[in-house]
Amino acid sequence: MSVLLSVSIAMLAGLLMTRVAKPLKLPSVTAYLVAGVLIGPYCLGALHIDGLGFTSADAVGKLALVSEVALGFIAFSIGNEFRLEDLRKTGHQASVIGVAQALIAALLVDAVLIGVHFIIPDKLSLAQAITLGAIATATAPAATLMVVRQYKAKGKLTDLLLPIVALDDAVGLVVFAISFGIARTLSSGGADLISILVDPLVEIAASLLLGAFLGWVLTQLEKLFNSNTNRLNMTIAFVFLTVSLSMLDFHIGPVHVSFSSLLVCMMLGTMFCNCCPLSHDLMEKSDKWSSPLCALFFVVSGAELELGVFTDIVIVGLGVVYIIFRSLGKYYGAYLSAKWTKCDDNICKYLGITLLPQAGVALGMCLTARQLGEEGDLIRNIILFSVLIYELVGPLMTRMALTKAGDIQPMSDEVKNRRHHKLAEAEARKNEK
Repeated sequence: MSVLLSVSIAMLAGLLMTRVAKPLKLPSVTAYLVAGVLIGPYCLGALHIDGLGFTSADAVGKLALVSEVALGFIAFSIGNEFRLEDLRKTGHQASVIGVAQALIAALLVDAVLIGVHFIIPDKLSLAQAITLGAIATATAPAATLMVVRQYKAKGKLTDLLLPIVALDDAVGLVVFAISFGIARTLSSGGADLISILVDPLVEIAASLLLGAFLGWVLTQLEKLFNSNTNRLNMTIAFVFLTVSLSMLDFHIGPVHVSFSSLLVCMMLGTMFCNCCPLSHDLMEKSDKWSSPLCALFFVVSGAELELGVFTDIVIVGLGVVYIIFRSLGKYYGAYLSAKWTKCDDNICKYLGITLLPQAGVALGMCLTARQLGEEGDLIRNIILFSVLIYELVGPLMTRMALTKAGDIQPMSDEVKNRRHHKLAEAEARKNEK
């Protein structure tokens, strides 16, 4: 009962907060995150009234499955951006920018934090600096996609943005695996080439192969049904199946085989949208079905944010340095590579701003970083601080960037008048009854 009550309270709090955020012109993502903070362990949850809010981190953790499934649907939707006819136009630019901005962000954060290490070696080790630089590559696809959906963004920047965000996950996995392998060697003194080079490549290859196979199977099964309702049900069931299979984890000899849920679900969406002629309508309906699930995901994400990190001046200081130089790396990495690939001026100016949000993938990397022991705990707290800032500010900056680039258009007078007319008609019918 308490879990169901917490879910309903979370949904209601998120929806009501969007009404507060609307006059302030804040994206719904920000409203959901703020709602999560308010009903989380540091606000309403601190009253320890079961059902009113999340009373502890464990209470939030009970909804971890919701987050996994929601991320699966988000990744499935992003896979829809890899349609071959579109990639022929933007594929080269997206590939170059996706790799360049991730590597430049990592190198810049590495350089600055290694410098900090030599200044205060007792506060930040070399292993921690290298690991934080690798985590800087990660961008949160969920927040970006939700802003694009809410404001119905369309244009050259949006067309390029979503494939870059998807590619960023694969680049981040490779950079993190290699960097963390080096960091672990520095920390323990032992080198393991398999975990540094082989495991990350196996994870990416296995994820893409599993997603492609499941996408092909889904396309074949859709042919058995004539009803779009049944086809939609099959699509939703397959996203659930894909998320569950991506949790597999095993060893083949010395090689560790695991899967990235984001990559598997993205590949599922990519294969499906390119092979199934009905994919456009089905994915659009799937997005509408999963909308409340995604809203709940962001409320839960807000509740997971640990406000206690603000009490440690070292974490705040290092977190500010990390945020500033990661942001500079993302912005100028995107700017320079967009210039090099001859993108429009608006893309060069505003693309980097849309790549700032950071959440789920970075936090997943933090779990791996905890293998460093106490050094891993500091990394986790710094990333928690940065995620708190990025998730609250990032969606707003993404909306502003897309608006400046012309991909988000203000509501026309015609649309406003149409909505006003419909409300007036509904009110008139109500009065007649």
